[in-house]
Amino acid sequence: MKTSLAPSYCRRMGTGILLVALADFLFYGQPVGITVFLFAVLLAAAVVAMHPAALSNGRVWLKPVALLAALLPLIENVSPLSVLVAVLALAVFALSLAARLRAGLARIANQLCVFLLAAPFRFARDFLRWRKVARQLERPRIRLAAIAVWVMPLTLGVVFLALFGAANPIIEHWLSLIDLYALLERVEVGRLVFWLIVLAGVWAFLRPRLPRFPSRIKRVATAAPAARPPRTTAEDIIFGKAAILRALIVFNALFAVQTVLDAAYLWGGAALPDGLTYAAYAHRGAYPLVLTALLAASFVLAALRPDSETSHDPLIRRLVYLWVAQNIVLVVSSILRLDLYVDVYALTYLRIAAFVWMGLVATGLALIIARIALAKSSEWLFSANLLTLSATLYVCCFVNFAALIANYNVDHSYEMTGQGVPLDSWYVNSLGASALPALDRFIDHQSASVANNPDFRQLVAVRHAGEGSYRAVLNYWRAWTFRDWRLLRALDKRGPLANPAVTEPYAPGR
Repeated sequence: MKTSLAPSYCRRMGTGILLVALADFLFYGQPVGITVFLFAVLLAAAVVAMHPAALSNGRVWLKPVALLAALLPLIENVSPLSVLVAVLALAVFALSLAARLRAGLARIANQLCVFLLAAPFRFARDFLRWRKVARQLERPRIRLAAIAVWVMPLTLGVVFLALFGAANPIIEHWLSLIDLYALLERVEVGRLVFWLIVLAGVWAFLRPRLPRFPSRIKRVATAAPAARPPRTTAEDIIFGKAAILRALIVFNALFAVQTVLDAAYLWGGAALPDGLTYAAYAHRGAYPLVLTALLAASFVLAALRPDSETSHDPLIRRLVYLWVAQNIVLVVSSILRLDLYVDVYALTYLRIAAFVWMGLVATGLALIIARIALAKSSEWLFSANLLTLSATLYVCCFVNFAALIANYNVDHSYEMTGQGVPLDSWYVNSLGASALPALDRFIDHQSASVANNPDFRQLVAVRHAGEGSYRAVLNYWRAWTFRDWRLLRALDKRGPLANPAVTEPYAPGR
């Protein structure tokens, strides 16, 4: 086993160095784009090459197909979310080829967390282990004495070379061609750090292993002394069946009050008290109500543990169903509150994230009801929520949120509709190139009197400069993405701005 360790390490080290060289060519000092997808595909190919035995499986083609589907968001757009999805997919792919992936979404999620936490340190640990094994092998090793014997010859050789250079003009000319300072200037500390980070990153996928501390913790827990016989404690009384029953009655009553108020003011359109606007009513309630729903879900999970006494009581189960249903209505009301707030104060990234988050919370509450009704385990509930979260994040990779925000804010602005709030044009401009089509519609819609405003002229100038910078970056093939390709086609098809006050439309190549 030890004799096969060194060739295995050498093969992986050579592959890792090759991937580092490719990463330097694709990424260092370059804009990111389609290169992230290309590097992920090359890394996956390297992982397959490190595990040739896995190719003997007849259904092994399913794994590359699933991996390719997970890498598609990188073609659409490179973002932290799409990169996260790709890293998780590569980790699952590497662990599955190494036959170290367990069955079940909950177990896979636990393995991924452990794998990613240990990944930055895997290369250093394997390198130290390789050195230890190399010392145990009976092979010639480089000792300190073998290095010391070269000190005197090399030192005198340098002295003689310097003397020959002083005595011979030709040798002096040859030596003058060697610019040591130029060589030292080419050694970039940042580049060396980049190489080490890439090598440590790819090594975790080339040699996918899971740290042993979870199994050690499990062995210690198994070896722990047997628990004492159960006895009634204050905790059993406070969180017992009677306490939970009373808590559910009180909670249902409190939530019913909130539900009735939302039904009256949000759904029924009842008049609010003097001095209170719908926007203020919506803003004050959206996030606290979601937190309330999360606390309620935690209470339900703790109170109705599988096979517990409370989980089999019919009255408690009905009260839980009623309470969770009220929580779902509460989350839906929170979504409506946030929608009312967005109608007044426009859309932002955080408000979109809040919509997504509220939808996930509502889905999680519905899954809690399904777990109780179907008598499923907590692992099933965790796996179902994890699958929902994963599918949501994957879909979000293909949504252009910057364009969505820009289009909504422009189309619902006071300048475009005559109602609402004025457009925060500088915020829209800060969303990047994806906001250019919406910003162009806003600029073209302005009247001549507004177009002569200095602030508006500055906005147009910033818009032109932004498009120019955007096109300059996309001149590099590494920065190509499918989303940018579609946006460039839309900008080219649109042509110059139609507002007559805009006298300097952007032209490619200017």
